[in-house]
Amino acid sequence: MRFSLWALSALVALGLPILVLGQQAAPPVQTDRTPFVSLTQADLSVMVANVQRPNGMSFLNGKLYTICNGDWTIYEIDAETAATVTFVNGARNAHQMYSEETETGFNLWIPDFDLNRLSVVTNRRNAPAPIATTDLDGPWGIVPLDEEHFLVSNLKGDNIVKVSREGEVEAFLGELRSPAGLAIDDKTVYVANNGSARRAIEWFTVTDKGAAGEVLPLVSGLQNVSNLVLGPDDYLYFTYALGTRGVVGRVWPGDCQEEGCTNEQVEIVVYTEMEAPLAGLTISPDMTMFLHTIYRPEIYQVDLEQE
Repeated sequence: MRFSLWALSALVALGLPILVLGQQAAPPVQTDRTPFVSLTQADLSVMVANVQRPNGMSFLNGKLYTICNGDWTIYEIDAETAATVTFVNGARNAHQMYSEETETGFNLWIPDFDLNRLSVVTNRRNAPAPIATTDLDGPWGIVPLDEEHFLVSNLKGDNIVKVSREGEVEAFLGELRSPAGLAIDDKTVYVANNGSARRAIEWFTVTDKGAAGEVLPLVSGLQNVSNLVLGPDDYLYFTYALGTRGVVGRVWPGDCQEEGCTNEQVEIVVYTEMEAPLAGLTISPDMTMFLHTIYRPEIYQVDLEQE
């Protein structure tokens, strides 16, 4: 016992974590952070304004891909020059896309909200190929679950389904409140409940058997949360509404996983003068953020790096 007490005292003196048997270790909390100085509309610059009705966006290899609900087109925008070209036609509408590199180029996975289907477009600029065409009800968010499956949120169905790359759809998680954007970090999944301020952002872990664990609160008290993005800095960024204005906020997930955070603990990143909902929230590896208000042609950008 004297050895145990000495060891315990040494751990406390060194500031090392102590795990009590039978209890789960608390999620990591980052303490050496500098508060973010909130930005305003004046800090945003227009990148392009030539996409008629943009919605979901994805950044890959220096290019921004956005789907236009006005002419059912995916556009490719050069992040440096803002040169905009038609990439492919035939995609109706998507709020979130998933882009991935492949051995031959890249893929864009598109949960088409209007057509209730999951489609894929390759770098060969083929027409969107339908992958899943059943059991989708207002597909909104998408994240890769593993090498063979995606998680797709159904805004109208109040659920998340698991979709294979061959198009097989399985029930995964229900009883959500108009789930919109999704984000994933290894086996931790974050979901935006667009239809509930009380359940604004929730999280769960995927078990070793590939099932959804207990759904827990992450952030409450936010109105109409839509997009979720895990930034290169490991913060969780999200769009929501303050009255009629669109706002981008962020939290450090480890701060909120144990007991949940309220809206008062959210760092406001950008308080815009744009009407909510903001759409297409995307952050590049160099911490450039792209966003717009839904279906407006102006796509804005801003550098999030602060000294």
